[in-house]
Amino acid sequence: MALPLLALWIASHGSGPASVAGRARRDPGLAARHPAPPTPPGPFSRALTGPHLQPGSNPRVLPGPVLIADSGNNRLLVVSPRGQILWEFPGPRGLPAGQTFLRPDDAFFSPNGRQIVATEETDAVISLIDVAQHRIVFRYGTPGVPGAGPNQLANPDDAQQLPNGLIFTADILNCRLLLIVPGSHTPARAFGSVAAGCLHAPPRSWGSPNGVFPMTNGDFVVTEINGDWADIMTPGSRIVATFHPPQVLYPSDTNQVRPGVFITADYSSPGQVVMYTPAGRVLWRYQPVGAAALNHPSLALPLPNGDVLINDDWNDRVIVVDPRTNRVVWQYGVTGQPGSTPGLLDIPDGVDLAPPYSLDLAHAAQTGSPRA
Repeated sequence: MALPLLALWIASHGSGPASVAGRARRDPGLAARHPAPPTPPGPFSRALTGPHLQPGSNPRVLPGPVLIADSGNNRLLVVSPRGQILWEFPGPRGLPAGQTFLRPDDAFFSPNGRQIVATEETDAVISLIDVAQHRIVFRYGTPGVPGAGPNQLANPDDAQQLPNGLIFTADILNCRLLLIVPGSHTPARAFGSVAAGCLHAPPRSWGSPNGVFPMTNGDFVVTEINGDWADIMTPGSRIVATFHPPQVLYPSDTNQVRPGVFITADYSSPGQVVMYTPAGRVLWRYQPVGAAALNHPSLALPLPNGDVLINDDWNDRVIVVDPRTNRVVWQYGVTGQPGSTPGLLDIPDGVDLAPPYSLDLAHAAQTGSPRA
């Protein structure tokens, strides 16, 4: 996702990959000379701990704090561009007795920025979290009980709240997209079903859909794992186009860079991130090798300055890559070192930008809304 009218700034591979540590050796004063933008007011205005960036990181490449779904640690974090932890869920008070929050794999801010929608894929549940109150205010799904009936999901992914308040999600193992009204435990509308099959025939059936993202023109882009497909669907469920992310083994979370340009993460090892047109023209492919290789990246989001924010899941890090040089210019988490202490992550599986910078919200503000 990216702001509308974001110019396309790269049409080649650049000068090749380089590590954060390598850049730091060449220019150890980089971060010091480029202080981060100020932390916005509100619930993310006070640093709980930090900073904890990797050497060579430039805080100015980010427009604001980053929301991280830290799956292996069963938590959400908001991290400042300087690497300070500004907010954490569940937090020190924990959860109410009997409540769980397990393996959040994606998390996105609501349109008003006051809530976060988190998918707990392997626990078969979606949670709507009030940021200020640090509590879950609505859940859809029965924790630990996957299924296809009312109040049941099977590996939900990339749930996002639309401007009309409905939650739109991909329900991978049920081979469907669901519209959910917060407060209700019966789907408002389903696109596809297990009975229709897990095949590429949208909108009647989907081949294991793992993402549905808003576009700037009001449509949605859906990613199908089976067969490496991306589909553009109108709010009325008409399929406008289908295409293959080029040379991608396991497509994940396709989203729009700008009109006519898309980006997809390849959830593989070694992994890659590809920016391309629906006709298959590759504009940028980030596929470093060796020690710099990506390990099951699941989401890539373009930033307003032309860089790309990536969660490199199995490398236990969130990074920003400059496509003009193919260099990592910001990193939170130590590569290949899982942990829960400040500065460490354990399989970070989702990212978003905190309000007012959320790129998803920049699209959602203009997107259409399927009716219940």
